[in-house]
Amino acid sequence: MTPILELKDFSARYGGQPALQGVTLDVTPNEILGVIGPAGGGKSTMLRSLNRMNDLNPAFHCEGVLSFRGIDLYRERVDVAVLRRKLGMVFAVPVPLPGSIRQNLALGPRLHGRRDIDDRVEKCLKAAYLWDEVKDRLDLAAFSLSGGQQQRLCLARTLMLEPEVLLLDEPCSGLDPISTAKIEEALQELKKDMTVILVTNNVMQASRCADRTAFFLQGRLVECAPTRQIFVTPREKVTHDYISGRFG
Repeated sequence: MTPILELKDFSARYGGQPALQGVTLDVTPNEILGVIGPAGGGKSTMLRSLNRMNDLNPAFHCEGVLSFRGIDLYRERVDVAVLRRKLGMVFAVPVPLPGSIRQNLALGPRLHGRRDIDDRVEKCLKAAYLWDEVKDRLDLAAFSLSGGQQQRLCLARTLMLEPEVLLLDEPCSGLDPISTAKIEEALQELKKDMTVILVTNNVMQASRCADRTAFFLQGRLVECAPTRQIFVTPREKVTHDYISGRFG
């Protein structure tokens, strides 16, 4: 299967501080790729490089190839606004916008001239497992929701723009087990229509959700394999040590 995203000998640094070193990795359509590793391993840098969010940091520099559907994102002319719609991101801390639940969801599509907003509001809230909890109060402030509901609202807001790839940067790090389970359930449905890259510090979440898992350590990709292989028979001893909790 042709990869939707490819990194070939991709390195990144902030000033003189390396963050990624020679990463080669393919991401295939309609998979959930789990990305694990200790803090400072380069996971978030990789994620933010994919939709060019690192452009906002003047100290960021990169080398190598990072391509989306065959387009080199750093060597070819790319409309970054369009790219970020196609590669939507959800962060660790939910960031609802001022205004109502409905307004949070409608803003992006309205800015891009979409007219089927009401239909998409219901569809995306259902996809984020939030519709039943908010369908009768869409005009209430988004800040009135609980933390877990706000995170699912942010997921629904990203889905409103119909991304091809969903980038998740520790989306459940501050959530209770029930909210975490709902997001994990949503991801299994979403991968039917899109590709998901899930950066998580919770190795058990990767074991539950991911089709393949990539282990990063000190800016290097140690190994990437089907999740069962990573957790049962990893190729590298350091992978086993991390998964078994010997360091992290």
